[in-house]
Amino acid sequence: MGYATAADYTAYTGQAAPDGIARRLERASERIDELLFASIYPTDDAGMPTRAKDADAMKLATCAQAAWTIAVGDEFGVAAAFKSVSIGSVRLERGNSGDAPPPRYSPDASSILQRAGLLPGYILDGSVW
Repeated sequence: MGYATAADYTAYTGQAAPDGIARRLERASERIDELLFASIYPTDDAGMPTRAKDADAMKLATCAQAAWTIAVGDEFGVAAAFKSVSIGSVRLERGNSGDAPPPRYSPDASSILQRAGLLPGYILDGSVW
């Protein structure tokens, strides 16, 4: 179940939605669900938010997450597994165990959810302390 549509994405970014946007928004919605794991808000029988302010925040956060993954070029969140990747003559190099992984979540998406009161604390994403 996605929180945003291609039209929502276009309105949020001011840019035409790229090919495959429905899939990207679905994946972004999955990331938003991860962020909302311990959040409490009213939902309908399908698990969708019933308060308009919550639905709007989730829509905007989903658009932010999708735009961010498109910008960083890591739709599936696999960049953390490799320090560098080449396609011609296939060359993969794993990152060192001490390297901080790239973030999985858009800073804007987590900020939108935080300001809407949907996150009880802060999102810590990246290096382990």
